[in-house]
Amino acid sequence: MAKKILILGNSSAGMFHFRETLIRELCSAGNEVVISVPAGMKWEELQALGAKVIETDMERRGMNPVKDLSLLKKYATLFKAEKPDFIITYTIKPNIYGGYMAKKKKIPYAANITGLGTAFQNEGFVKSMVTIMYRTALKGADTVFFENAENCDSFLNSRICTRKQAFVLNGAGVDTEHFRQAEYPSGEPVRFLFIGRVMEEKGVNELFDAMKRLVAEGHPCVLDVLGSCEEDYQAVMERYEKQGWLRFLGYQTDVRPFIEQSHCFVLPSWHEGMANTNLEAAAMGRPVITSNIHGCLEAVEDGKTGYVCEKQNAEDLYRQMKRFLALSDEARQTMGAAGRKRAEQLFDRRVVVRTTLERLGLA
Repeated sequence: MAKKILILGNSSAGMFHFRETLIRELCSAGNEVVISVPAGMKWEELQALGAKVIETDMERRGMNPVKDLSLLKKYATLFKAEKPDFIITYTIKPNIYGGYMAKKKKIPYAANITGLGTAFQNEGFVKSMVTIMYRTALKGADTVFFENAENCDSFLNSRICTRKQAFVLNGAGVDTEHFRQAEYPSGEPVRFLFIGRVMEEKGVNELFDAMKRLVAEGHPCVLDVLGSCEEDYQAVMERYEKQGWLRFLGYQTDVRPFIEQSHCFVLPSWHEGMANTNLEAAAMGRPVITSNIHGCLEAVEDGKTGYVCEKQNAEDLYRQMKRFLALSDEARQTMGAAGRKRAEQLFDRRVVVRTTLERLGLA
C-alpha cells in the first residue's frame, strides 16, 4: 500500500548525492515523497526525482537548543501541513528535532545516524546534552540506522536507543554505475588525492606532514586536495602549492575526473559515519589509504585493496604512503581492481537501499 513519506535532511546536495536511489525507489513504488531540506546545490536535480521538495532553513553546525527552537516549530508546521504516514530523518538536527516532533505527533519514523560528529568526540557538557536530546528524540523510532558498528555500539552503551531499534547498514552505499572502474594511470609523479572538508578532524595536518617528508626524501609524488576550506588552511596550502607538491582545487561538483587522474586516495580522518569518498575511490579502482577507525576501515582490506594507518599518527600515515610508493605499477593496479570488486560485493547502493526498504516494510 502506497504511503506519504516525508524525508528530513540538512543539505539538498547531500540528499541528492547519497539518497537519490532511495528516493527514486520510493517514488517508483507509488509512494508520495516529500523532502524537507535547506535550499542549496542540486535543488533542481532533487525536484526532478519526482518528489515534492520543501525548503526548510537551519544552521547545520553547532548545537544550541534555544536557537534551534525555530527548527522544531518549522517541523511542527510542516508535519501538520503534509500529514505524512512515515518520516525518515538524516543527520543530527533532523534526527533530534524531527524525531522529537514525530514522536510527539505519533507519526511512525526512522532515524539515520550518518556519523557521531564532533559532539561525541570528547566527554563534557556538549556530549551529555546531545546524548539526552538524542535519547528523547529516538525513544519512539521504529528503526535507528547506523553506518558502522562502532557508532551503533556507542548509542547502545549510552542507552540512546535499544538493540531492537538498532540496524547497521553498509553506509549509504556507492553508485557503482556512476563511479565506474577507470583505467589506471601510469608513470610519475604518483598522484595522491584527498577529498573532503579541509579541517583538522579530517587528518589534513597528518597528511601534509607525511607529504612533506616524502617530498623531502625525493619521492616523486604530489597531492591533489578537493573540498571546501573550512578552517584556516588557505595560507598553508598556498605555501605548499608554491613548493610544487600540492594542488588545491576547491569544491568540485563531480569528483570522478580527479579520482581517475589519481593513483591513490588518502583519507586519514579522525571520525566518520561511513566515508563515502573511500567507497567512491575504491569503486573507480583506486587503492585507498585511510584511518583504522570504523567508518573508514570498512572500505579497505588492508594490504589487498589499500592500507590502514593509525588515527592522528603522521608517522604511520607516512609509512603507509611510502609503502604504496614502493609498489610496482602492476601491483598498484591489482590493488585498485580488488578494491572495485570489494565495492561491488559489499557496498553497492542498490543493495543498501533494498535492505533499508525491507527493514522499514516499504519494499
